[in-house]
Amino acid sequence: MTTTRTNRPRRPLLVGTTAVAAMAVTVGFMTAAPEQAKAATGPKLSLIAATGSVTLTSWKEEPGVYLDLGTYLTAEGTPLELKVTRKSYKDPVTIAQTVFEGGRTTTRTLPVGTVKDFSGLPGFAEVTVTDKTGKVVASRKENFCPNNASGRVRPDAPATSKYPESCPTNPFTLGSVWGIEKGWAANTYAGSYTEPVKLAAGTYTAKVRVAKKYRDLFGIADKPATVKVTIEERSWENGRAAAASEHAGHGAGHQAPAAHAGHGAGHAPTPAQAAAPVTSGAGPSYNVGHGPLKAAPPALPWALKVQQTGRAGAQAAGDGTGQTDGSRQAPALTPRSARPTGAPSVPDVPKPDLRSLPAYGITISDGGGQNVPGKDYLAFSANVWNAGPAQLVVDGFRSPGKAKMDAYQYFYDAKGKQVGYTPTGTMEWDPRPGHVHWHFTDFASYRLLKADRKEAVRSGKEAFCLANTDAVDYTVKNANWHPFNTDLSTACGQENSISVREVLDVGSGDTYTQDLPGQSFDITDLPNGTYYIQVLANPAKRLKETDLNNNSALRKVVLGGTPGRRTVTVPAHDLVNAN
Repeated sequence: MTTTRTNRPRRPLLVGTTAVAAMAVTVGFMTAAPEQAKAATGPKLSLIAATGSVTLTSWKEEPGVYLDLGTYLTAEGTPLELKVTRKSYKDPVTIAQTVFEGGRTTTRTLPVGTVKDFSGLPGFAEVTVTDKTGKVVASRKENFCPNNASGRVRPDAPATSKYPESCPTNPFTLGSVWGIEKGWAANTYAGSYTEPVKLAAGTYTAKVRVAKKYRDLFGIADKPATVKVTIEERSWENGRAAAASEHAGHGAGHQAPAAHAGHGAGHAPTPAQAAAPVTSGAGPSYNVGHGPLKAAPPALPWALKVQQTGRAGAQAAGDGTGQTDGSRQAPALTPRSARPTGAPSVPDVPKPDLRSLPAYGITISDGGGQNVPGKDYLAFSANVWNAGPAQLVVDGFRSPGKAKMDAYQYFYDAKGKQVGYTPTGTMEWDPRPGHVHWHFTDFASYRLLKADRKEAVRSGKEAFCLANTDAVDYTVKNANWHPFNTDLSTACGQENSISVREVLDVGSGDTYTQDLPGQSFDITDLPNGTYYIQVLANPAKRLKETDLNNNSALRKVVLGGTPGRRTVTVPAHDLVNAN
């Protein structure tokens, strides 16, 4: 792929999900639903509509309307659990079902080609829209992420779901777990992976059906869900601001705090990204400095939404702090209040294993927008992840009046008891707009290597606030499917902090977009030719790991063009053809 002076493309946010509020009435649906074909193995799966009618808004400033129709796949008896993996980037993505039966689990390998990537089951939902005369005006097939917008459909279902909250978007994902907890439902709307449909204002009938190959694979009855759809056309200027103001508190738990809201204009949402219906609870979640923008969080289950909006009976709906129905968010890992005492030691216990992914999101940019005209830069995204089997836990402690913290890595036994620590560098306060948080130094470094693998340019970015932005491989031992610190607001401290804890959980990685001068590579004076972007974890080897021999990853790039109009060609990395 060749690009010329373009900003790195970003996956759009989940544009919206129908209010799971309507699922409050689905207990009745469940008892009245017709009997479906029985699956050979696994749970009883059913397609249901949360409501018989929905009203969708078509904004004049946007390319169409998003068909979030409020249809859900429910699981009863046992959970639906799928593990999606690839052995390496030279191997295709495969999928297997974990079958729960009689207190035991077995693995059922699904047919080769069932999935192509980690975005969900391709072509799972078949959507047809007809107008008043019965004419088909829209027809499409959509992927289905079982982790999308889950919520309980009956009060005696498990209070929380053990499954992750989204399907991975990183092109170098290695393993993912998808699931629907028993007694829960997942929205069939494709979210980040769908496109809007051009429909004029009016009334329509939408029919959603599970594709035959999945009905046969999972024993789902051929019972389409039908929804009456009303399309309202509105103008962004005339109606959107008022609607947003009216519902300003909705989904507030997903908004970036004010301290991080001022990051560069390139990270601001487009109207389409910001277009989540006010009833969805799916506000944007921006990882300032980190990237790419991850899909918006799933719509909030009704019980949690009621609690946030302060409606009657809200307090009875929750399940306790940090474990509220549908939040599925692990408790925060708080820093220790004092420096460790006793002699430092590195005990013989499980340790993290930091690994680098090949760079991606690679583009050429010039310095005009950054007040350094006449410069050419190679921008990219880089991810360092933790393959486990233990968390990386780093605490910073501040001496009064000093601008830096002393950092320590902590170690834990199999029961979670702290059994040792060791000094591991420093943390520094970054006061620049868009940062304003504590960075752990020497976590990773980035180099542009010449064809002979000798260094040509080094990025100045080597200090980071750690956040679990990407689910890289949730099939590794001890992977945490619900990490707490997934963005800067949960992990990076404040200027007056006396201590800070930064954690990289097992299975997760931290993507940082190197798109600013000093971070990206200055290629102004580099000749055209072949180069390699090196992502190197733990460059000073201060952090104690399981393995120090897998910390480097290379991505080949070919520079071309002329000054001011440089180009970059990014060959495929084995089977991963993503720039």
